[in-house]
Amino acid sequence: MTDLTLTLPAARALHLAAQGLAAPRRARATKADVLAAIRRMLVLQIDTIHVVARSPYLVLWSRLGDYPQQWLDELLAEGALFEYWAHEACFVPAADYPLLRHRMLDPEAMGWRRSTAWLRERRAEADALLAHVRTHGPVRSADFERTDGKAGGWWEWKPEKRTLEALFMVGELMIARRQQFQRVYDVAERVLSRIIPHLLPGWSDAQLPSHGDVRRTLALNAVRALGVAKAGWIPDYYRTKPPHVDQAALADAGLLLRARVEGWKEPVYIHPDHADLAAQAAAGTLAPTLTTILSPFDPVVWDRRRALELFGFDYRLECYTPADKRRHGYFTLPLLRRGALVGRVDAKAHRRDGVFELKALWLEPGVRISERFTRDLAQALRRCAQWHGCASIAVVRTEPAAFAAPLQALLGSDDDDEVRAA
Repeated sequence: MTDLTLTLPAARALHLAAQGLAAPRRARATKADVLAAIRRMLVLQIDTIHVVARSPYLVLWSRLGDYPQQWLDELLAEGALFEYWAHEACFVPAADYPLLRHRMLDPEAMGWRRSTAWLRERRAEADALLAHVRTHGPVRSADFERTDGKAGGWWEWKPEKRTLEALFMVGELMIARRQQFQRVYDVAERVLSRIIPHLLPGWSDAQLPSHGDVRRTLALNAVRALGVAKAGWIPDYYRTKPPHVDQAALADAGLLLRARVEGWKEPVYIHPDHADLAAQAAAGTLAPTLTTILSPFDPVVWDRRRALELFGFDYRLECYTPADKRRHGYFTLPLLRRGALVGRVDAKAHRRDGVFELKALWLEPGVRISERFTRDLAQALRRCAQWHGCASIAVVRTEPAAFAAPLQALLGSDDDDEVRAA
């Protein structure tokens, strides 16, 4: 495999295949498929913005097509998943709990000093809160009235919320489920009772892997999830802290495969599980056919540098940018078409009115617009709108402007065969 050379489109194809984004599904998704998709990605980032479906649900839809969103909630409540800080706050397969347990035991090593300082200063209050949860059952932050006289807001958490979050950070509380997407906290032992069946029988902290084993496994997992990876991309996947694993040493040991991408000076790494896919990519027979809409927090684009290097896609999420300084919009969704990131759309689902609004859609410079290209995007947008319960789509603006008319003409079509043909 050391002599394998990939073209840039082949590297993209391998990455998308590893992420489950190479081809449309042929059958309707099942609940088991939702879990399988998360196990393939290994981490499913959580975000609460819901101008369209919240990010974790949208990430799964991009891969699975239509599915009931409650399946993700059920998998968390059943213990097949747990919630913790991986890339960011993420849903993670239950079997990977031992890989993140060290972060709970030593959060300061991750730079999370505020949580431990908060608990040191308020340990008696934290213990009382733990006792309350242990006796009376799971709680939400909303169950506690604000008593500090502040108005609230994103970063003005009430003391009980901060204590809940600090106890969650150190693993004394875990997330039992989500209720209307709000975290429901429970004592760790009760949540673990549902997770442990997915681990080794009788698992406990005494069986924790060493720090070195964890770092090595997380690096190997990241390469497998990415399909193809530069060394500099690997630590970001789980936001691991130095010292980082030497990928060259892993390759020398046969745990990773080396390859080259045309035009890149440094080698890339491929997990042995993807050796056959890599060979297909190098031979030009791994051709992505899926056209879909991505979340800003999809693994394909969450590392902005990687998206630029691999796809030539310069992407920035602007929801935290002042409105007058935004270039593309509040919550722009990347457009993936047959192996390329071809544009982005600032969309909003008006669920009550049944309208999926495309406030602005931008195509990337140099994209060749054809009838097939337009049809591919229209079909993907229609499928996304229908999944949101929106029967109609309104195109407000496109760049180039001339793209609006042919796109709207196809979006207005009621030909269901077009949707299924994607």
